Amino acid sequence: MNSPTLVKRPILSIILPIFNEQEVIPELHKRLSAFLAELPELEGNWEVIFVNDGSSDKSPGMLDELEKAEPRYGVLHFARNFGHQVAITAGLDRAEGDAVVVMDADLQDPPEVVKGMLAKWREGYDVVYGVRTKRIGETIFKRATASLFYRMMNAALGVKIPKDAGDFRLMSRPVVLTLRSLREKHRFMRGLVAWVGFRQTHVNYERPERFAGETKYPLHKMLKFALDGITSFSTSPLRIATWMGVVTGFGAVGIGFWALYIKLFTDHSVQGWTTIMLLVALSSSGQMLMLGLLGEYVGRIYEEIKQRPLYVVAKEPSVVRSLPTDSK
Repeated sequence: MNSPTLVKRPILSIILPIFNEQEVIPELHKRLSAFLAELPELEGNWEVIFVNDGSSDKSPGMLDELEKAEPRYGVLHFARNFGHQVAITAGLDRAEGDAVVVMDADLQDPPEVVKGMLAKWREGYDVVYGVRTKRIGETIFKRATASLFYRMMNAALGVKIPKDAGDFRLMSRPVVLTLRSLREKHRFMRGLVAWVGFRQTHVNYERPERFAGETKYPLHKMLKFALDGITSFSTSPLRIATWMGVVTGFGAVGIGFWALYIKLFTDHSVQGWTTIMLLVALSSSGQMLMLGLLGEYVGRIYEEIKQRPLYVVAKEPSVVRSLPTDSK
C-alpha cells in the first residue's frame, strides 16, 4: 500500500509585491531563475510569492503565466490596491519557508544579495537586512530626506531602525510567525521588524537604478509612509503640545510684564494692533498644528476599532506551493 504524501516545507520563501511592473517582470523572472539555480544547497526547496497589489497594467496576466510554467511560483491577487506594506504582510501570511526574504520587484534589490543573507542566517541570525552603501540614480534630495527620516525615527521611537536599509531583508520563521500576530492597520514593517527584536545583522550592497518603469513611491507617498512610521511607533509628536504650551506660557508672561512696564512707567502710546494680530496668528497656528496631530492619532484609533481586514484577496493559488515528497 502506498504511503501518504507528505508536504515538505520550503527552505526559502521570496515575497515580491507587484504594482504595475509589466516592464520588469520578464527580467525579474530571468534573474530569479538564474539565482535560484545557483543555490544547490536548497535542493529545489524554495517558493516565490508574487503579491499583485491591484495592478492595472498587464502584470496580473504575466504573473499568471509564470505561475503556470513554474509550480514553485504562487500569485496572490488583491481585489484593489492596498499598498506596499500590506502586500508584504499578505506575503508573510502565506510564506512557508524556514527563511523568508522580502524584496522589491524593480530589481533595485538584487536577488544575488540573498546568497549573503542566507550565509548570515545559517550563522544563527534571525534577521538579515540589506544596507545600501550606494544609491545609484537617486537624487540628492531623496538621499538627504531618507537619511533625515531614519535619524528622526531612531531618536523618537526607542527602537533602532537600521539606517540606509529598506524592506529588503531575510527573516527566520520565528520572526515571521511573530509578525503575523501584529495586525495593526497603519503598517510600518521596518519598525515592526526592529520592534520584535531577535538576533539581527546586515549585509552591504550597492543599490542599482530601477530596471524599467517608474517609481511607485512619489513624494506624497513617501510623506505618508514617514507619517505612518512616526505615529505608529511614537507618541513624541503629542509631546510637542506640552512644550509649545511651556514656550508660549513664558512668552505670555514676558509680554505681560512688558505691557505693565509700558503702562506704569512710560508715557508712550502703545497701539497694540500689530502685536495682537501676530500673537493671535501664532497661537492659532499652534492650536491648528496640535489639533492636526491629535486628529492623526484619533483617526488611527478609529481605523483600528473598525476591525476590518488588512486586505481583500480576489484570487490566490489553487494549490499549496510546497514540494511534495514521498515518505519511505
